[in-house]
Amino acid sequence: MIDFSKDFRIVFFIAIIAITTFILGAVADKALRYLLYRKLNNKEYDATGFKFLKHLIITIIYILGFAFALIQIPEFKIIGHSFLAGAGVISLVAGLASQQALSNIVSGIFLVIFKPFRINDKITINDFVGTVEDINLRQVVLKDAENNRIIIPNSVISNQIIVNTNMHDTKCCKIIEIGIGYESDVEKALEIMKEEVAKHPLFVDTRTSESKKQKEPLVIARVVALADSSVTLKAWAWAKNSTDGFVMYCDLLQSIKKRFDETEIDIPYPQRVVTIKTDQNQPHP
Repeated sequence: MIDFSKDFRIVFFIAIIAITTFILGAVADKALRYLLYRKLNNKEYDATGFKFLKHLIITIIYILGFAFALIQIPEFKIIGHSFLAGAGVISLVAGLASQQALSNIVSGIFLVIFKPFRINDKITINDFVGTVEDINLRQVVLKDAENNRIIIPNSVISNQIIVNTNMHDTKCCKIIEIGIGYESDVEKALEIMKEEVAKHPLFVDTRTSESKKQKEPLVIARVVALADSSVTLKAWAWAKNSTDGFVMYCDLLQSIKKRFDETEIDIPYPQRVVTIKTDQNQPHP
């Protein structure tokens, strides 16, 4: 005979556990989001580990809720106790989850421990460039310049070469490369490039005190190649970060081109000489 009172009691306890789990998860999420918001406002604080910990705590709350719910069902009581005791958890997860999911979790933990990048760092992975917005148990979320979100699994990142523009030193060097005609005044062109770089508001002086004593130039510009139709010039311009560097680079291309036009320094463009051969045996018109 079916014991409806016993079944009702089991369903009732499971419902209470489920409601309690959801409430605790929501409260923990809201509280941790508030703490994370305060930490993010502190520019000197690294929020990477804290944000990862937030995801981990909420995951543990739901796992415990699921384990307590299993204990209420006699057939699953042993599995529920295994969850709570920690024995057999890894084998159980390995049976239920894919190997890739476990790899993502382990890789995420290593990312937080060794910190090849942090929240708000600008990085390049597999030709994707963006600012690190989130690091969770499964993936890293990047925000690119067009406000798109790039989702990259943790296990993929662990096997890739990462370019981090914010690690230890945020300064960015932009190389201004321009080719001028062979008839143009090379010395004048180099001087113009140095002047335009030095007076740009986003340019930063990276010389040390020792370099200044040795009277090293503020901006370095040199002839780097003698190409087929032009003399290639390069100037090195430093900015405090990659964002300022990009803006400075665009401005300098425009201002240097304008100064070259004013001083009649030619920037050659590709030209082709076409030779038409005629058959000498045919009469000319």
